[in-house]
Amino acid sequence: MQPLIGISCSYDEDEGRFYLPGAYIESVLKAGGVPVILPGAGSIKTVNPYFAAIKGLILAGGGDVDPTHFNEEPLPGLGEITPERDRFEMMLVKTALRMNLPILGICRGIQVLNVACGGTLVQHIPLEIKRPLKHSQSAPRWYPTHKVLIEKSSSLGEIFKKNSIRVNSFHHQAVRDPGPGLSISAVSDDGIIEGIEHPGHRFVIGVQWHPECMVEKDKYSCLLFKAFVEAARNEKVKQ
Repeated sequence: MQPLIGISCSYDEDEGRFYLPGAYIESVLKAGGVPVILPGAGSIKTVNPYFAAIKGLILAGGGDVDPTHFNEEPLPGLGEITPERDRFEMMLVKTALRMNLPILGICRGIQVLNVACGGTLVQHIPLEIKRPLKHSQSAPRWYPTHKVLIEKSSSLGEIFKKNSIRVNSFHHQAVRDPGPGLSISAVSDDGIIEGIEHPGHRFVIGVQWHPECMVEKDKYSCLLFKAFVEAARNEKVKQ
């Protein structure tokens, strides 16, 4: 059975359009899933019908998370926020967690996952972190530019079977304090949190890099998507 995978997407308010890079679609298809885009609009009544069909949730990359969601005022360097998308994706995360549905958070997605679970974010790495690595690379999107250290006993450690891998990097925000129930599974050499997960659920993983851009050239990105889709295929959903 090919599980239906819901993927959140970006919204351009000026043009009134929802959009998602095709790499997410291709990565899910390559891993054996069937992708469907979830437009970020509506209320909990809109969200619930999605969960009658989807077997897994991907939180895609995009703009910044409004710091009001973790009780902070905006700092210099905060980029563009999309209030409706924030609200919609918070509902997606909370519903998926309640139903024990597999979640994969990517870049912005790891941040949304963390905030929805009660965690906080670094709003702007150059402002808040001393001597950071370059986290907004000047290189092709598929190219890995820095190392991340993987916690051996974590789900990422079990998937990759490696203590470290190299990843791409396109962000200026990051997880600061993991929310209750979340654990750190990967960090970069400058201490930035690159991976989190929820051991209390069967598959809840967030990564700060963009594995969907690397699947054609990187076996670890393929392994991550395959593990996620396999978890979605083995349905153990709470209604």
